[in-house]
Amino acid sequence: MTPGLSYAQAPPFSLPLRFFLTAPLFLLAAGGLIACAPEALASRWTPAALALAHALTLGFLGQTMLGALTQVLPVVAGAPLPFVRPVARFAHVALAGGTAALLAGFLTAAPLAAGVALVLLGAGIMVFLAALAASLVRAARGPTTAGVRLASLALLLVAVLGGMLAWPRAGGAYPPNLPLLIDTHLAFGLLGWILLLVVAVALQVVPMFQITPVYPAWLARGLPALLFALLLLRSAAQALPAFAGAALDAGIAFGVLAFALVTLDLQRRRRRRLADTTLDFWRLAMVSLIACVAAWSVARAVPAWAAHDAYPLLLGVLFLGGFATSVVSGMLYKIVPFLAWFHLQSQLQARAGSIPTMKDMIAEGRTRLHFRLHLSACLLLALATAWPQLVRPAGIVLVLSAALQGANLHSAVARFKRHGGRLGA
Repeated sequence: MTPGLSYAQAPPFSLPLRFFLTAPLFLLAAGGLIACAPEALASRWTPAALALAHALTLGFLGQTMLGALTQVLPVVAGAPLPFVRPVARFAHVALAGGTAALLAGFLTAAPLAAGVALVLLGAGIMVFLAALAASLVRAARGPTTAGVRLASLALLLVAVLGGMLAWPRAGGAYPPNLPLLIDTHLAFGLLGWILLLVVAVALQVVPMFQITPVYPAWLARGLPALLFALLLLRSAAQALPAFAGAALDAGIAFGVLAFALVTLDLQRRRRRRLADTTLDFWRLAMVSLIACVAAWSVARAVPAWAAHDAYPLLLGVLFLGGFATSVVSGMLYKIVPFLAWFHLQSQLQARAGSIPTMKDMIAEGRTRLHFRLHLSACLLLALATAWPQLVRPAGIVLVLSAALQGANLHSAVARFKRHGGRLGA
């Protein structure tokens, strides 16, 4: 247990769990989409590619990140979300239904599906953000809380821009300056919302679960604010000289690289030297971030490579598959077993020896097999951006990986129930 954490204010296990158990279904859908529609990795602008990107960002990552915030803020910042039960339930259903409708809208071009997605996603995200804002006002100060605030602002901007981009698909008029809106939506979605939230949560969970030294103060306090400021300036790059835009891009790349290298160094110096599959997920995530920066650097030096369709697809695979999906999977394999163990202790008032340990909640062999499947899927997806014949095998392996991840999480819940836990309604 890390001192200063308010476990007594943790929400019922069922609230974050509903997000965590839904997330692998969208990863499963992403794998099925790749296997059935290989054009998903032919160009970033195909309907299948747009559906794939949002199955990963809104479906898998969105579900896990909202679930994590439901749990993390009360414990880390001592500030539970107000009306947490109705807010979590509504946000979960709206996000799941809205994401499914959006995927259908991309694949069928049906205005009705896009309209349903616009309503459900807008309502679900805004209700959750309103509760999150009320919680953050009361939250204790600290680097994690500050990072969550910036990530939440980024999510608000992403949601507003996403609504503007979805409006034409629902039958409305196209907004002005469409390319800038798309670039800003993409930048704040990937680097503002996903990366900043991962950085903020990593400040707490990496030292806690991986038994590492804490992150250096310059990174914990300065990096999230620096990245957010650079993203804001980058969104106005059209009004800046070309060299200024290049300098801002370089600054963002440096910040991403710094986070990855510092995290790897902390993990190298961890105090517990036992083998840990979740640590492998994190290392793969950090290596993928470094690969993103390397690919970006090559594109700056070789403009012909930057203009090739394979370049943005490779960046997307490295960031969404290699980095974001890996780090979230690693966190799920720590957070879900920990919550199951913690709630058993609280509900049963049992001695530590009479209930399963965290490590016993999910068999190590099953998590190891999932990591191997996930690593294989990431490698195949990266190679498939250059060799299209690998697209279908990559999708099939991703389906197997997602199915095993879902089964592993359900096995922890089953063990929790067998030992007398009560999930609640």
